[in-house]
Amino acid sequence: MDDETGLRTVYNIPPVADRVQADADLMERFDERAYLDENPDVAEAIARGDVPSGYAHYLMHGLHEGRLPGIPPREPRQVVVRLGPGVSEKPPAREFKATLEAALVSRSGGILLIGWVDDSVDPVDSVRFIGPGWRLTFDGACLARVRRADVEEAVGKQIHHPYGFYGFLFASGPLAISGPCKVEIQLQSGLCARVDAAPMLVEDAGLRDVLLTYVSAADHFGNTQVQAIAGLDRSIGLEIIRLNRHLTRALIASPYTERFGRMDANYDGSLVICLYGKPEFLFLQAALYGAVAGMDRYELIFVSNSPELAETLLREAKASSRIYGLDITVVILPGNAGFGAANNVAVKAARSDRILIVNPDVFPMAPDWATRHSDILSSAPREGTRFFGAPLYYDDGSLMHGGMFFEIDSVLSHEDGRPRLCELARVEHYGKGTPPELPDFVRPRPVPAVTGAFMSWDRSWFEALDGFSHDYVFGHYEDADLCLRSLQAGVPPWIQDLKMWHLEGKGSVKLPRHEGGSLVNRWLFSCTWGETIAADLLGPAPNHPLLRPPARRRRS
Repeated sequence: MDDETGLRTVYNIPPVADRVQADADLMERFDERAYLDENPDVAEAIARGDVPSGYAHYLMHGLHEGRLPGIPPREPRQVVVRLGPGVSEKPPAREFKATLEAALVSRSGGILLIGWVDDSVDPVDSVRFIGPGWRLTFDGACLARVRRADVEEAVGKQIHHPYGFYGFLFASGPLAISGPCKVEIQLQSGLCARVDAAPMLVEDAGLRDVLLTYVSAADHFGNTQVQAIAGLDRSIGLEIIRLNRHLTRALIASPYTERFGRMDANYDGSLVICLYGKPEFLFLQAALYGAVAGMDRYELIFVSNSPELAETLLREAKASSRIYGLDITVVILPGNAGFGAANNVAVKAARSDRILIVNPDVFPMAPDWATRHSDILSSAPREGTRFFGAPLYYDDGSLMHGGMFFEIDSVLSHEDGRPRLCELARVEHYGKGTPPELPDFVRPRPVPAVTGAFMSWDRSWFEALDGFSHDYVFGHYEDADLCLRSLQAGVPPWIQDLKMWHLEGKGSVKLPRHEGGSLVNRWLFSCTWGETIAADLLGPAPNHPLLRPPARRRRS
């Protein structure tokens, strides 16, 4: 049963006595010897003639008593199971090398387990995390595996085996963690190790940060990024997205907005600029755009993902508005909602029908930049102005961006000792690094995508597409996703000759958790758009009908 996110919900299981159901193949699967080995009292009862067999005892008594049937239990996995009163958990107690090193539970039900297990011969079947009145069973196939050089040394096995594991699930509801919890690590043979766990309660955002940092920093055999992304494919990626959606909804629910300058002006456009960690870019942007002719027909909207900078930004905005005669709006969010969600919130505060998404490290190259942008809107063909990007240049004058196209990397991940082909989509920039005088990459034309560093939108079209997706974590690939949704709806992005400087990567602070978010985003983008790209959007000369040069369109 799906919840509102379309992924999964939490099961509520009544007491065992109310849910006994016949398992059609239980007799075939039941391990009589293992059941008697684990329950010597049953063996004694059979010897006395009280019950005919271990299987009969399990049906009549063992199931009600919470005993395991000597086989890996077939129970709901990757969901939190609420236990009714009277249910006891009595797993078999056998020993092998395994431990749980961390258990983090967030306020809204995110659960992260990190540990290791020597399953080099007998693969892990499941990891059960048992709290007061609930349990969660991670399927072994849904655990991401990582290399642990320290464990390799400890177990004394010089083999290429990922002993480490982590599992994550977002339960969409608070979980009781009072007192110690139990963890059972079970192998496919039925061997089970029990360890005590002292879970740590953390904030949802803190759990996201720890998890993404672990994703980016974990060691692997082979290509580290490829193996990290392969681990996300084991349901963890979807669970991270569910947690991120939950966080984003809360962060954008009640933004603080303050305006400086004219209150009732009409504008040709609204520049929306997302700030993170570097407040100095507000004053710098105001100074450089304030020197541009025609900026009295535009407003600047700064949206901040860094609430600790609120007082500084409001003070700088007030001063910049007075010094440079600009109309400035500041939108403060209570935490990092990411690039896409923050821009969507800022667009709602805009007071024009033209939205310009601009990075804080993108600046106008020409002194009449604003006038030229307005002229493009009034004179260029309608198909080329509903949504367009602009050529962006490095500080040495070479071209950084003349539109984007897509490539697919076919790479091998190595899981369970077997190579597996993975196809990961990525973006490339037309003309990257070419001299500024070459016209080929800056001429007006439709392109597969443009960077979120600069986008000019017809507001009604941006809103018809619901803006940026909130599924992408922090930033990366949400701009390409939005471009492909526009193209899929019949409107390709264009490049218009409106040259700008881009001090790439200078406008924000990048931390290890952002690297983890980028891996999640590339995985999500590849899952969402990989087949579409492979069909008719691959390479710098794609075969998509809306992107073919005019001569090719006539031949077709």
